[in-house]
Amino acid sequence: MGNSILNKAKYSKSNTDEWYTTYETVEKELSNYMPQFKNKIVLCNCDDPYESSFSKYFLNNFNKLELKKLICISYGKSKMHSSDCDRGLVLEIDHLPDSLYGEEIEPYIKENNFVKKLLGDGDFRSEESIKYLIESDIVVTNPPFSKFIELFSLISQYNKKYLLISNQNAITYKEIFPYIKMNQAKIGYHFGDIQFKVPADTEPRKTRFWIDESGQKWRSIGNAMWLTNLDINKNINQLILKHKYVEGKYPKYDNFDAIHISKVSEIPYDYDGIMGVPITFLKYYDEKSYEIIGEANHGSDNEFDLFKPIINGKETFKRILIRKRKRESYEI
Repeated sequence: MGNSILNKAKYSKSNTDEWYTTYETVEKELSNYMPQFKNKIVLCNCDDPYESSFSKYFLNNFNKLELKKLICISYGKSKMHSSDCDRGLVLEIDHLPDSLYGEEIEPYIKENNFVKKLLGDGDFRSEESIKYLIESDIVVTNPPFSKFIELFSLISQYNKKYLLISNQNAITYKEIFPYIKMNQAKIGYHFGDIQFKVPADTEPRKTRFWIDESGQKWRSIGNAMWLTNLDINKNINQLILKHKYVEGKYPKYDNFDAIHISKVSEIPYDYDGIMGVPITFLKYYDEKSYEIIGEANHGSDNEFDLFKPIINGKETFKRILIRKRKRESYEI
């Protein structure tokens, strides 16, 4: 269900644009990158200064992270917007007393006028917001699902560091996969289920929807991920392979010289040719062990989309194409 929802969101306006990340989700992922925020200007350009979990996390940890500056921009037309008009809000803060935490921070921010109204609505594509993007070092946010490609392209245009929530299907988007192949975009630490708060007018669903005791509505998706160009500790998710290549066990594609791998755990440790593996392989990807050759998706999305995966005349699900790098040991 998550795949169909998010694919639809890629092409149309949808209330999936109003899915709000929990503080726990933000804290769990961002705690892995803490040294990389030192002396950096962080931009959360899809985030209300008062309500966003990203804003709250960076404010709570402003001094611990040794941030140079935090900028948070809210979209004036969002349902999570702490203003009485459609003008966006911007928080700019470059110092915060060590003694403040949690609910103590908001009064301090208001008393010192760190939050101001923008001239426009705060859309991350606006000229106002882009000026803050240019100033920043790292962009950290959960962008609207339907606008993910636009934000990614904008961040890449200005050569910024980033840490973004997305869906796993974004891996094979024609605008993004070239960065994956060149190891300029990597999978973060969490890869899978994420829960999101959703607006009160969200329609109930039979699956992945619930209402908590306070009346808050929730949705979850099983194919969520973090996408980043920050440094990743490859030792966190090590892939241990136990299967030896056996002729005939792995089907070959009709239209390309490569074998098809159904599950990441079934990758043969001793096969030297090209393999089509599930996109979940990227959770374990180590560029020292494997080379990404391209993808098998539509066969036409970009220069690295080499063919449409077909086995015995039947099209199969998209795959990442990899090849083992030559090394003395097969253990990874």
